[in-house]
Amino acid sequence: MKNIILITKREFLTQVKKRSFILLTLLAPLMIIGFGAVIGLMFKANESHNVIEVVDNSGLFNGQLKSNDKLEYVFVPVADEKSKIKNLKDNESLDGILILPQINSQNFDDLEKNTRLVVNTKIGLDTKQRIISDISNVIKKEKIKQLGIAESQLNNLDKTFELKTINVSEDNKEDSDLAFGVKTGLSLGLMYVTFMFIIIYGVRVMRSVLEEKNNRVVEIIISSVKPFELMMGKILGVTMVALTQFIIWITMSVIGALVLNTGSSSIQKNIPGSNEELSDKLDIAQIATQVSHSLLDLNFPLIIFVFIVFFLLGYIFYSSIYAAIGSAVDNETETQQFTLFAILPLTLGMYGSFSLMNNPDGPLGFWLSIIPFTSPVAMIARIPYGVPAWEIALSIFLLLATTIFMIFLAGKIYRVGILMYGNKATLKELWKWIRS
Repeated sequence: MKNIILITKREFLTQVKKRSFILLTLLAPLMIIGFGAVIGLMFKANESHNVIEVVDNSGLFNGQLKSNDKLEYVFVPVADEKSKIKNLKDNESLDGILILPQINSQNFDDLEKNTRLVVNTKIGLDTKQRIISDISNVIKKEKIKQLGIAESQLNNLDKTFELKTINVSEDNKEDSDLAFGVKTGLSLGLMYVTFMFIIIYGVRVMRSVLEEKNNRVVEIIISSVKPFELMMGKILGVTMVALTQFIIWITMSVIGALVLNTGSSSIQKNIPGSNEELSDKLDIAQIATQVSHSLLDLNFPLIIFVFIVFFLLGYIFYSSIYAAIGSAVDNETETQQFTLFAILPLTLGMYGSFSLMNNPDGPLGFWLSIIPFTSPVAMIARIPYGVPAWEIALSIFLLLATTIFMIFLAGKIYRVGILMYGNKATLKELWKWIRS
């Protein structure tokens, strides 16, 4: 046990003292936020402002088609239709002409058949769908008017219904749509981080073992410690590195939510701008405040506990597999035939967990969070929504038992494989090592 602690300490201190570790730990949250902002800007940069001239032969749509920041309608006289179409190809300030035919006897089916959009450039699908939606809304209003329904009644028909959800199992706490969205975002974030870190740090263990094996350094180390102690020291050392990063990030996230929550009121009071701009900025500030409130209303002690326990056990479980793979092969090319066995179950758990967003307590969510191969990501994905204590306890017990068993199997492979050179490991060969 003493040797395991020494090796763990050495692996941990070697990693955390690196400048790259410090920079990554402190800058990673900012990099993630920046990455999300860049993606948002990329989508924004690819948007276009389309100008569409409208020739309304029916007279129904004039003033009804409303322009916005992405699509501008310009109504032109019916007499100019042919000349407009003729000059459209050379008109760089115009993207297309919408021809709306005359309506006979309120026959809207003929309107759909004879409506045309003539363009001089490639119109995006979202722009086309927006035009279709705008035309459909005008036709819908006209049909409703023909039924004798007033405009005020029509507006009343379009009002949305907001359903308040009260969960009696959570002390009658009201669960709004925004709170559910916050839980979904937190669930996806925690699940993805766990998935990525198990793979990244697991591969790091495998490469470390493979490098020491190829450099024959391990032969010197084995003379002082047992192979099992060396394997566990490496796994636990890298595990402590990952946990250190997570603890720092969790602390930064909680502090950020608290600062956002307490400072939102003063920020709202000092927002400059016109009334319209002020209203938009206040809406953004209010949404940010509601998000922070929803985050702070969650059972953070339980979420953090489950996150750390399942990440720790899941990482040790899969790192044992990676350590065994690293000891059984002679180069990184040969690792490809074995790493699939480690990646596939974890990937299955992650993609299967996407279905949990619609039904966290469904049968698929239950079994994914109970089976040890998938529970490290599935249980973490479920925990923001609330999971019964007995399910958490059962899942931890099964994952712990399976992890201990996997460490035993990996130790068997590691003990033989770390000193084997030149022989290409096969599944049959690995089975012999396990049985020895």
